Amino acid sequence: MAARSRRASRIAAFQALFEADLTGRAAESALDRVAREATLTHDAEAFARRLVAGVGAHREAIDAVLRERAPAFPLEDMAAVDCNVLRLAIYEVLFDNQPAPLRTAINEAVELAKGYGSESSGRFVNGVLGAIALAASDEGYQRREPN
Repeated sequence: MAARSRRASRIAAFQALFEADLTGRAAESALDRVAREATLTHDAEAFARRLVAGVGAHREAIDAVLRERAPAFPLEDMAAVDCNVLRLAIYEVLFDNQPAPLRTAINEAVELAKGYGSESSGRFVNGVLGAIALAASDEGYQRREPN
């Protein structure tokens, strides 16, 4: 799949996760609407669905990583944009069976945060993902196994 399609997939997945977080609706149903509006290709929609399902399946473990690597920013107080961008990137890097390269995942997450978040969101997301990357390299980077 082309990089542009993967970016569109990540945007759609983020939007669905964000909407679900704010409304309490299922992310999958939010993605139905987002995918229609974005006119994603079949492959791009399938990738977005895999991301949304993966974040949902590993949400507790992903949030545990966030709490561990950003202890000064409780999830309950974190901006919804930042939190969902981070969840998506952490899923891709630590849990996905076809992980994105670390640099790609960080760059994509920072761009999403800059585009949808506050003035400081890009720096915040970059810092948290940098801490996760550093910890992963210090710990010999082991992918997290599904629960």
